[in-house]
Amino acid sequence: MSSAPDLDQTLGFTIPSRHVRGRIVRLGPVLDEVLAAHSYPPPIERLLAEALVLSALLGSTLKDADGQLTMQAQTENGVVSLLVVDYRGGQVRGYVQFDGDRLAELGADPSLFGLFGKGYLAITFDQAATGERYQGIVPLEGHSLGKATEHYFFQSEQIPSFVQIATRHDAQGCVAAGVLLQHLPEGEVGRERLHVRHDHPEWEHVQVLAETVKDEELSDRDLPLTDIMWRLFHDEGEIRVTEPLPITKGCRCNIDHIRDVISRFPADERQAMADENGDIKVDCAFCSRIFPIPLLSFQH
Repeated sequence: MSSAPDLDQTLGFTIPSRHVRGRIVRLGPVLDEVLAAHSYPPPIERLLAEALVLSALLGSTLKDADGQLTMQAQTENGVVSLLVVDYRGGQVRGYVQFDGDRLAELGADPSLFGLFGKGYLAITFDQAATGERYQGIVPLEGHSLGKATEHYFFQSEQIPSFVQIATRHDAQGCVAAGVLLQHLPEGEVGRERLHVRHDHPEWEHVQVLAETVKDEELSDRDLPLTDIMWRLFHDEGEIRVTEPLPITKGCRCNIDHIRDVISRFPADERQAMADENGDIKVDCAFCSRIFPIPLLSFQH
């Protein structure tokens, strides 16, 4: 096993003997880079870190390299009014809107219900190659976004799933990691369809093993991800591991694209958008940057 730290990457694996597939992700510098764009208090940092790990776990399952996974958690009157993250081609981004005064009243370790109240989680898969879109919406129930995601797969996909996510903030920065396990939706030829059995013995066995993983192991920047897989499943026979996929921070702000979008507005509307200096300022919530577009740039 390699002793090099596994940061900012995801590994896919399968356990053929148990008809299980999985993903394991650990984010480090990428997480620091995303969080550095905003001055989030610790509870919001942890929430966004968990969501970014989830986006990498789910997004990396897309077979379409240009496909996109978007997660949006929202409530009408919660402390957190909006949480958005997405994944495309190994790039993650995200941001949170929240009420700072109400957040301070919740203490240092607020619950998911404390943050969102009666909120919901929307998970959307966009397949660029076919133009198809799949979306599931589930209540934000349980003690974490990971558990809400398990409910999403149970409700929307009928796939037994296990999700665990851990975060850590130390002198070296932020680390967030997670593991996703799923029972394959169909068995081999001639076998029962596994997706109708959420209590299938194969799945129950693997789930019991997965639940032994510790948060300290997942978030240990010096523990190789393959070591975690080996510790959990070394008695299950062959484990097939894919090549690691790097994860980077991705903000698709592009000055030419922004200018092209604004150019589609009538001239009088563009004039109304401009400030006293003749600039149309476009604010990107993901990277916390403002892009000034001179009104004169639309004149030919």
